[in-house]
Amino acid sequence: MVPFSFAGEEMALAAGHALYWPRESALLVADLHLEKASFFARHGQMLPPYDSRETLGRLADAVRRTGARRVFCLGDNFHDAEGAERLEPQALGMLEALTRSLDWVWVSGNHDLGRVPGGTALDELEVAGLVLRHEALAGELRPELSGHFHPRLKVTARGRRLVRPCAVVSERKLILPAFGALTGGMDAADPAIIAAMQPAKAVDALLGVQGRLVQYPLWRAAA
Repeated sequence: MVPFSFAGEEMALAAGHALYWPRESALLVADLHLEKASFFARHGQMLPPYDSRETLGRLADAVRRTGARRVFCLGDNFHDAEGAERLEPQALGMLEALTRSLDWVWVSGNHDLGRVPGGTALDELEVAGLVLRHEALAGELRPELSGHFHPRLKVTARGRRLVRPCAVVSERKLILPAFGALTGGMDAADPAIIAAMQPAKAVDALLGVQGRLVQYPLWRAAA
């Protein structure tokens, strides 16, 4: 894990795409998009049907590594309204084991139109002064954790084009990268992400590289 501070709280980047909040013993993930492959298969684009199993396996491993007792899924949990109904038995068993053993909260996202198995479903919530929602709300003055945008840092270094999932952080807002196995991404410096981060003095990409924190500037307010 790679520790850092946000809004007066000690946090850590975990498992590449997750956030661990030690004081709350909570693991936060965003944009699982479970059953995305089966959704595309129903529409004629055949993909290997193992994305949910892979995503849930990585999530279970992150829970074990961090010792988390709570999990907050910050929206777009399933790819579509019928996603939960399409879970194959092994993936369903993995998910049921997780939701039974942990304090599990599903925050609703724009893809979340159907039921979710186990846990508690909420539109958004506030925990220890931090707002947890799916999509960052421009103008929100309370500290906020969210997902939705699937941010990725895109840079060119030594002639090589590098693209890595990252968090995006300002003084009050933090957007998590997508956790799901079949999720694409948006440039972390995209104007839509910068707009969602306002008000802010600075917006940075945040990622862990070989056990250390890398903070890459994306935007600065005019002096």
